[in-house]
Amino acid sequence: MSIKAAKSNFLESFKTWIVKEKEETVILLRSIPATVVSLFVVSVICMNLLANKTLVQTYWIALDGGILISWLSFMCMDIITKYFGPKASNKIAILASAINLLTCMIFYIVSIIPSQADDYTAFNEIFGGTWFILLGSTIAFLTSAVINNFLNWTIGKAFYHHPDGKLAYAASTYISTFAGQFMDNFIFSIIVFVFFAPIFWDGFHWTILQCATCALTGAVAELIMEILFSPFGYRILMQWKEHNVGEEYLIYMEDNLEDDM
Repeated sequence: MSIKAAKSNFLESFKTWIVKEKEETVILLRSIPATVVSLFVVSVICMNLLANKTLVQTYWIALDGGILISWLSFMCMDIITKYFGPKASNKIAILASAINLLTCMIFYIVSIIPSQADDYTAFNEIFGGTWFILLGSTIAFLTSAVINNFLNWTIGKAFYHHPDGKLAYAASTYISTFAGQFMDNFIFSIIVFVFFAPIFWDGFHWTILQCATCALTGAVAELIMEILFSPFGYRILMQWKEHNVGEEYLIYMEDNLEDDM
């Protein structure tokens, strides 16, 4: 096969893949209840805003306001993963991140528009944001989302006798949430406080040990929040199963799996 023919086949395959993924995503967005998607997107946006306030800061632990709502993001991902699969949950995580980036861009534009009506310095500092914090937050969230969703799905499948039971839901949710939250906190700390902070914040920085310790303690605190609210997630999941929510997407994925085989 010539290079030209190989290139043509690759482009054709890529085009087919794009069309298929677009169709799959459209069906997915029609299938997932809007309330869960909305709560997921809002929680991601709020995490960035609430992170501007540090609630607790010592040598061993640092918790910002985002902890009060980060559990909601992971609970939504756990529900979607358990019902629709990790690929579907990853797509919704990417959608939420894209909307968050768009929202931050709008916030930034508003913050740099001059106004003589009042002193908006505090407003501009909060909503203007810092580019490397947004970068670190986005990379950390998307990475942790993939880890969380993969672990949740894998652990849930291990309970093949009672995959829909409370024990299976609790085990997959708690373990995946702890791992996901730890990686989210750790990657964010490394990017922001190890790589960028020394350059842009007058030499301020964290050690790797501080990053790991704060990530661990933060993950424990966030896991406790997840445990408190997980019964609501399990109840929502059972209601979806009872009412055959998202049947169109499930049938579509099953048909495509059979075609691929």
